[in-house]
Amino acid sequence: MPQTVLLAEDDRAIRHALERALTLEGYEVTAVADGVEALAHAHRTSPDVLVLDVMMPGIDGLQVCRVLRAEGDRTPILMLTALVETADRIAGLDAGADDYVVKPFDVEEVFARLRALLRRTLPVTTGGGSGGGGVATEAGREPQVSDRQVEAAGLRMDLQARRAWRGRRELELTRTEFELLELLARNAGIVLDHSTIYDRIWGYDFGPGSKNLAVYVGYLRRKLDEPGAPQLIHTVRGVGYVLRED
Repeated sequence: MPQTVLLAEDDRAIRHALERALTLEGYEVTAVADGVEALAHAHRTSPDVLVLDVMMPGIDGLQVCRVLRAEGDRTPILMLTALVETADRIAGLDAGADDYVVKPFDVEEVFARLRALLRRTLPVTTGGGSGGGGVATEAGREPQVSDRQVEAAGLRMDLQARRAWRGRRELELTRTEFELLELLARNAGIVLDHSTIYDRIWGYDFGPGSKNLAVYVGYLRRKLDEPGAPQLIHTVRGVGYVLRED
């Protein structure tokens, strides 16, 4: 069965062009012009992935995200935005989006991001704490990994329920944040380089000039860090990131 895409874009030319491109790529596409229609179709049809324009009249893409997430809907959401400032991207992530593409965009980039989001809806594969791609190992207790749960550096993650806690505090994470934290936790004490993280989380490397990973790491830190508690995600300059409890 083809995977289903709900596309909401108020610009007719962009909507028609993207609908045609996605259809030719093999997706089954429902294209709508505003957030009201998007919510109605999402409730009625349960698509595999949503592609939402941020700026739409009436209910915009951010509001659609907030409503669906408040209802407990975890369908992957890719945002289309002409807003390029970091604060704007963070607003999208805070609303519950999983990824974003900045306009004007190359349709091949949209395809690649959709493939990466849809891969993450497949069952999580389990693996050991070494997790290939690490470039250095640091001392510390080995992460505890099972089919259902990962525990490392004071974190606990329920993989089936897609929930995570630091100590007793539950973390409100987007899909991408959860996947990134899981990757770091599975490889606690191992420095993962940028290209490895990009490949494992997004399915491709954005290149050395991209700030995409730094944005997600910064946002994840804001949710993890606590006053007086050790920082968990550490930057290894010129290399990548490591999860450890100092």
